[in-house]
Amino acid sequence: MSEFKNKTVWITGASSGIGEALARSFADAGANLILSGRRTEALTSVADCIPTESLVLPFETTDYDALPGVVDEAKNWKGSVDILVNNAGISQRSLALDTHPDVHHKIINVDLLAPIWLTQLLLPHMIASGGGHIVGISSVAGRVGVPLRTAYCAAKHGLIGYLDALRAETQKLHDIHVTNILPGSIRTDVSRNALTKDGTRRAKSDAVIDNGMEPSECARQILEAVRSNQPELIIAEGPELMLAQMRQSDPEKLFEMTAALGAQIAEKYESGDDD
Repeated sequence: MSEFKNKTVWITGASSGIGEALARSFADAGANLILSGRRTEALTSVADCIPTESLVLPFETTDYDALPGVVDEAKNWKGSVDILVNNAGISQRSLALDTHPDVHHKIINVDLLAPIWLTQLLLPHMIASGGGHIVGISSVAGRVGVPLRTAYCAAKHGLIGYLDALRAETQKLHDIHVTNILPGSIRTDVSRNALTKDGTRRAKSDAVIDNGMEPSECARQILEAVRSNQPELIIAEGPELMLAQMRQSDPEKLFEMTAALGAQIAEKYESGDDD
């Protein structure tokens, strides 16, 4: 993919999972990487393993006062940022009925408001540079109402809406392309790191995640979507892909299926069985 050679790609949440896989894939394609997240040591470990130049730029995505300086540092490293990948995020495993408002606030802040604000701050620089590409890592849960993820679904649905509207404003006028990515189950720590009803870390995974797609394959598909300026890509298999597609093709059937699934899951959670 020679299109990425010597391009500058900024990835948030780059220390593990999909973000780390994207860093390796973009670097293998010749891109220079800005690696962001909260864990400096983990980001440095990723940087040490890629063949191209990299800038380790740790920051807290919701520290809005610090973000303008972070954006300037990213822009000044190579003179511009060609591709921004908004990947940092956090999931949820709790019933809406039981979930403390702070959990909804934190997830929406991290998964929706933080990537919006980072994009907003970088946008003038991209326009001044003559164009760019913005990638948002949403989720199948950005199309389908998935039980135990009310806050997560709200944030991921919102991210798609923001990016769709941004694409409409910038693609023709400023040559800024926007790609929504909707992964299903990818083999990462997303379930272990998910917030429970009181905001504590869940600390255990789901079988569907453990049996999911390898992050390297997810990254390969994302790079192809960016290369071809694809507006949206669902990266899922089997029932997850079917449900995401049904949101448009047969929403009534989808709602029936998710209602039945939600009743089963809610009953298990209310009984204390969340495995």
